[in-house]
Amino acid sequence: MYDKLLINHCSPTLAGIKTGNILSLRYDTKTSFREEISKLNKTLLKKGVRLIPLKYSEGRVLVYVYRPSSLAKDLTDEKAREILNKMGYDTSKESSCLIKLIKKLKESKDFPHEIGLFLGYPPEDVKGFILKKKEKHSGYWKVYYNLEEALKTFEKFNNCFKTYREKFETGFSIERLTVSTEGGIA
Repeated sequence: MYDKLLINHCSPTLAGIKTGNILSLRYDTKTSFREEISKLNKTLLKKGVRLIPLKYSEGRVLVYVYRPSSLAKDLTDEKAREILNKMGYDTSKESSCLIKLIKKLKESKDFPHEIGLFLGYPPEDVKGFILKKKEKHSGYWKVYYNLEEALKTFEKFNNCFKTYREKFETGFSIERLTVSTEGGIA
C-alpha cells in the first residue's frame, strides 16, 4: 500500500546511500496502519531498513524510514554528538536519541533543528542551520559548508530517485529495490 510512496520519497535510504527519510502518510485506522508498517518491516528489516512512526495526527502519521546501522555510525561523529549533547540528547545509545527525538516531535509543532542528523545531513550543515547562518545552497538540505560535496550528493540522490521510480514502474518490488546491508536486522 505504501510501497510507491516509499519509492517516491525514500529511494536513497532504500539504496543505502542515505541514513534516513521522514514522510507523512495517511491512514484510515491506527490498527490498519500498524499492520501495514509491520508487513513492511518484515520485508525491509532483513535488508537493514526500519520504519517507525514518530508522531500521529488526525489521519496522518510521520514515519521515519532509516538504516539503524547508518544512524549508529552517524551518531558516533564527534560534531554530531556535540550538537545532540547540547540539545539534551543522551548520545550513548542510538535508541536513547530516537526516544528523545520522538518526544521533541510530540511536544512541538515544529521539527527540531537537529533532525538533520537523523537524516544523514552533514553535522556542519546542521550546525549552520541551528546558528541561522547564510546558506550557500538549498537542495535536499541547506548547505553551509562543503557545497561541492553536497552537490555531488544531491546528484546521486536525483539519479537514485529516477532509477528507482523507473524500476518500480516496470515491476520491481520494494524488496528487490532495497539494498541489503550486511546481515540486515534481526
